[in-house]
Amino acid sequence: MTDAEIAQALEDGLYAAADQLLMQSTNPWELDAAMTDFGFPTGVCEGQDDVGLDAILQRQNAASRSHEVTFSPILPRMVAEGRLGRKVGVGWYRYPGGGGLVIDPLVEDLLREEAWFAGVTRVELRDEQMLQRLVAGIVLAALDLMTTGGAHLTARVDHLSISALGFPAKTGGALSYARTFGKPDLVRHLRAVAPDGKGCGALADALFAIP
Repeated sequence: MTDAEIAQALEDGLYAAADQLLMQSTNPWELDAAMTDFGFPTGVCEGQDDVGLDAILQRQNAASRSHEVTFSPILPRMVAEGRLGRKVGVGWYRYPGGGGLVIDPLVEDLLREEAWFAGVTRVELRDEQMLQRLVAGIVLAALDLMTTGGAHLTARVDHLSISALGFPAKTGGALSYARTFGKPDLVRHLRAVAPDGKGCGALADALFAIP
């Protein structure tokens, strides 16, 4: 398994957790601010705008097919409405005159509409809670890799979460940081982001069993 493959899987886990948070709780600027305040160099939504939301949607569709991950209808609607990111001047944010990003209130309206259509009651989460969900998304992807690749991937996952995802280096990486939650809290966060919530206790046991 190459570093690029591991990094993409971890990023897909991060994106899945972010998609869930945007549907259930927050908006791009609040989510990005929580991440940068924690120590990420860039928030996930700004980063997706830089890549292009059409390219992110392609990856999302591929992840859905290969990992049976369910995503919200938010990103397909964004792309259908021509919100492709910085390259066209509008995505999660607006980029007037090709310059720096500005908040777009229409995006929050879109998020709330999609939640209403889906019967989702949005709840307010603290920054810490949003970060825990994002970390759980990364950990879920990492543990899935390790079921086939082995526990020896732990150090590579921590390294790549820092070098490829921008996870704060001071934490030691996503898996090291997840251990600080304690097992009961980690299980709770994993269940919040897992597609069916099953097997999360065993996954947490596996992580804490790694030396």
